Amino acid sequence: MKRVGDSYTEQVQIIFPQHGNGMCRLFGGQLMAWIDVVAGVVARRHAGSSVTTASVDELSFVHPARVDDTIVLTGRVTHVGRTSMEVRVDTYVERLDGNRELVNRAYLVLVALGADGRPTEVPGLILETDEERSEWAAGELRKRARAGRRGIHE
Repeated sequence: MKRVGDSYTEQVQIIFPQHGNGMCRLFGGQLMAWIDVVAGVVARRHAGSSVTTASVDELSFVHPARVDDTIVLTGRVTHVGRTSMEVRVDTYVERLDGNRELVNRAYLVLVALGADGRPTEVPGLILETDEERSEWAAGELRKRARAGRRGIHE
């Protein structure tokens, strides 16, 4: 069993011109790449093994992020199954005064892989706060919704 905080990860980036689109806003594909890296690190820390991304629930920009902005991505495990982990990655623009504005919240599912490349079991998750318990309950609902979209009934 591991705590949510055991695998918490934070990554900081500055948006350079090569990360922007024609309007000097952060290119969505670049954000997705950064989100996937953060989620991968979180899942590797939790599982203690290699992982692969199985799904991403949503990628929508709540607020714009522009060239020369500082971006902060935070990741945490919100739910675990037998071999899979749901990871929440929040992306913020951090202003020069330190204030942060949410740009995106994404939930990803990653699967732990053993040395043979096949799914392997992951540790359980110790829930210590009301927020962690609430995320777990919401993760149960998201898990059912994902299964429904794939036509799987659990």
